[in-house]
Amino acid sequence: MSKLVEINFDGIIGPSHNYAGLSLGNIASATNAGEVAYPREAALQGIAKMRHNMDLGLAQGFFMPLDRPNTRWLETLASDVESAEPHMRAASYSASSMWAANAATVSPAPDAHGKCHLTVANLQTMPHRSHEWAGTLAQLKLTFGNSKYFSVHDPIPSPFGDEGAANHMRLCNAHDQSGIEIFVYGKTGGPFPARQHLEASKAVARSHGLNPERCVFAQQSETAIAAGAFHNDVVAVANEQVLFTHELAFEDPDTVYTEIRAKFPEVEIIIVPADQVTLEDAIKSYLFNAQLVTLPDGGGMALILPTESRDNQPVWTYLQNLIAGNGSIRKLCPVDVRQSMANGGGPACLRLRVVADPETVDPRFVASHDKLDLIATVVEQNWPEHIAPNDLSNPALIEQIQSARKDLLSALNLIELDR
Repeated sequence: MSKLVEINFDGIIGPSHNYAGLSLGNIASATNAGEVAYPREAALQGIAKMRHNMDLGLAQGFFMPLDRPNTRWLETLASDVESAEPHMRAASYSASSMWAANAATVSPAPDAHGKCHLTVANLQTMPHRSHEWAGTLAQLKLTFGNSKYFSVHDPIPSPFGDEGAANHMRLCNAHDQSGIEIFVYGKTGGPFPARQHLEASKAVARSHGLNPERCVFAQQSETAIAAGAFHNDVVAVANEQVLFTHELAFEDPDTVYTEIRAKFPEVEIIIVPADQVTLEDAIKSYLFNAQLVTLPDGGGMALILPTESRDNQPVWTYLQNLIAGNGSIRKLCPVDVRQSMANGGGPACLRLRVVADPETVDPRFVASHDKLDLIATVVEQNWPEHIAPNDLSNPALIEQIQSARKDLLSALNLIELDR
């Protein structure tokens, strides 16, 4: 177990990235619906974030964009790109697999009898994401194909919605030690659907072979969902001993915190008061959709934040006071992922955390600076510069998107993922 480290696998933002406003309950997605998107800029911003994290000494991996538009999905609906209604055409184009936090729920080997378990998320609540899991599952099985160290599970069946690691947290003394796993589910959210179902979370925990005494099932606040926190990672994030959370993240916070402390007494719970950072500011800035990471060589923890957090005065004032307190969180690292943010995905949305020995992972998915240079070159040469909503019916755009993805797969020797 001594070789186990946390690897962040980021989704490379695909060439079909656009703003169609498909995600009910996602305030940023709705606000920017119909705007012109910039796929090339978006992908380069994501690559720059990966470089930044590697420069901090963090292990980094990546996932490929999925095949878009998903013509096979449209065929199951007796339709095609040309004849589909605009919202269904847009759903087939969605580049939402960039948000790798929704790829799967991950239980590291120290929690799960010596083998890392990953269950691909079914994402059934939103049509544009419901057809994502098959392509994601194929990629997970390739990336984590060493059955001695990994077990990759099929999705939880309908009608139980599962949105992956965006609603899952883990607390531990160190990544390579056993810990507790926190599954956050929703019941209702006013006008917006609760996307993570309790029964799905329980099924994942059973499938991974987790000790029930080391699991916590916590209800997300209905107020938070109604305000636009469509996933728990918009209002809370955890790393090793630290739980960093908004005051209004959980429906019954006192009960949740009591259970967490009972099962993991070493926990440090940092609660951000609503009178210092409102729920609206937390969601607008994506303060909690930061990557909370442990810096190497005893450097404490850092928050890798969207620049929107720095630009929000109440949020930035709170954060400056937080790091001045000499606690566990000591460093703030704003990164520019504005193209992703405009569709409702911050730094934490873009990555799936997997605790593993990097040598047991398919090396084609492990990042290096040279490999990121190669990816950036392919993106610069092939990704569309911009996509407007009306462009989605253009056959030339389809050809460009599919050709761009194939070029990236070929460059990384991953052509087996083509369709």
